[in-house]
Amino acid sequence: MSNPSGLAYAHLLNGKGGSVRISESDLPQWQAEDGLLWLHFDYTHPDAERWLLEQSGLDNVIANALLEEETRPRTTSINDGLLMSLRGINHYEDARSDDLISIRMWIDTRIIVTTRREMSYSAAELDKLLSKGNGPKNSAEFLISLVDLTVDGMSDTVAGFEDVIADYEDAVLVDDTENLHNDIAHLRRQVIKMRRYLAPERDALARLTLEKISWLSDYDRIQIHEISDNLIRYIENLDAVRERAVLVQEELHSKTSEQLNSRMYVLSVIAAVFLPLGFVTGLLGINVGGIPGANDSHAFTDVIVILCVVAVLLLFLFRWKKWF
Repeated sequence: MSNPSGLAYAHLLNGKGGSVRISESDLPQWQAEDGLLWLHFDYTHPDAERWLLEQSGLDNVIANALLEEETRPRTTSINDGLLMSLRGINHYEDARSDDLISIRMWIDTRIIVTTRREMSYSAAELDKLLSKGNGPKNSAEFLISLVDLTVDGMSDTVAGFEDVIADYEDAVLVDDTENLHNDIAHLRRQVIKMRRYLAPERDALARLTLEKISWLSDYDRIQIHEISDNLIRYIENLDAVRERAVLVQEELHSKTSEQLNSRMYVLSVIAAVFLPLGFVTGLLGINVGGIPGANDSHAFTDVIVILCVVAVLLLFLFRWKKWF
């Protein structure tokens, strides 16, 4: 491949936790007897697509699955190998907390091929571990490490969601609700989007423990089961965040309704006080003869005093009736 971005990583595992990096030019000479080979591609690169379809030796079904644009988490066993698709958190700069990136993988005892579009945190960590000699020694360890890194990378994001909803709950208690409607709606969208992929990923890991793969031992399956339990816990935490967000929204709506009702009540009391006063002033304002006090210089003051007395009496009446 002419462009090195087509092949992001190429490791020939030595079975001791380390590896030898190889280049694109070394791929034609590689034989299964040389050791376990891990190739990590950017599948959007034309050379990567060409190599997978024409030179990899993989079945067309597998090669096309590694090149799929849109995937959901899944696990499929084919001839003692595993075809998987996983979703993990995008940990890179300017990424959204709900931004899940996909990594596709074909793995058997002789070759591991992983593909991605965006940079994968899990693949990058495995690349570092192999470079330091602390990486996986075989296909089973590689699979467990990749799954573990993918699931474990979600912990901070899920914890962040829990912290955010706790802050929103506190904000409602202290009536600091400016822009809170939009913030809660945004959080709910993030949680729903993230859970959309974690639920099928949970099913994919559950299926992985049941697949009859010769190179997965019982201990390997136990480790995968433990990782799956962690994923289930994250999903349950997301469900709890979503439910708490609904409760916060309901409490916010309730507080808003109470404030509106309180203001409407005050306006109703004011209207009730001024209703008889308005009637009197309207009656005295009709332009006909016989209006009392029309020729009295003190009549206006007397009317003002009477209106004030009526207003005070009405207020005392409302208070006595416990209307406010």
